[in-house]
Amino acid sequence: MKSLTDGQIIWEPTKEQIEQTVLTQYVKWLKEKKGLTFHDYHELWKWSVDELEQFWASIWDYCDVKAGRTYDRVLAEQSMPGAKWFEGARLNYAENALLNDQEEKTAIFFRSEHIRQQEVSWKELKEKVASVAHSLRKLGVKSGDRVVAYMPNIPEAVIAFLATVSIGAIWSSCSPDFGARSVIDRFKQIEPVVLLAVDGYQYNGNVYDKTSVVSQLKQELVSVKHTVLVPYIEKKILEVNLADTVPWDDLLKEKAELSFESVPFDHPLWILYSSGTT
Repeated sequence: MKSLTDGQIIWEPTKEQIEQTVLTQYVKWLKEKKGLTFHDYHELWKWSVDELEQFWASIWDYCDVKAGRTYDRVLAEQSMPGAKWFEGARLNYAENALLNDQEEKTAIFFRSEHIRQQEVSWKELKEKVASVAHSLRKLGVKSGDRVVAYMPNIPEAVIAFLATVSIGAIWSSCSPDFGARSVIDRFKQIEPVVLLAVDGYQYNGNVYDKTSVVSQLKQELVSVKHTVLVPYIEKKILEVNLADTVPWDDLLKEKAELSFESVPFDHPLWILYSSGTT
């Protein structure tokens, strides 16, 4: 095996690969639709930072953002913090995320230690998002409310997230490898009305039952009106004060039409937590 020298290029895309990139298509679109020509990436980048409003307006158009009401101005004030983007616009993130409907084609590929392979089609994804959103509304969730998840990166988390934001509610989550106190310290600040949680997870061949943590979360998160349990590890639920928990499958029972709450562009989508070193 040959050793590499400083600055040596180890791979370059072919012309065909470059032609197929979204960036290349975007540059072509700018020339055709906006009369703008860029000879290299640096020229495009410089325009994007020098002409902020023109650039972001083009991204809005190129991505064909769906909005109930379009914006009055791209950037009301160029100040940080305090910049106001796309004032006047009303739209919904979930509606735009689900626009690329390809019916039976796969929307989500999932694999984990616990589940060898799972696929969710676009049709199934939209149907489940509609059902869960309908169920959340029946549980009293409305625009601006917080819905939190104590879940790993599984299809149910994606479905619950899209359902939450379709209502205009705000999403937040913590990994199930967090202990109870770490989760409570985060979630208590935002006063969630619904908690979604798995019964456990598997890592490095070991199964970790988290029902006792879920029980503690239920007791200490006093703002939570309903707890939804996702049986991810498929074990019998231990008797740890989870009798009044809503099973995940109950959220999927009723078929519903997809509907989306239009919210301002700066409406909160999710609440994230830094480790403190980020």
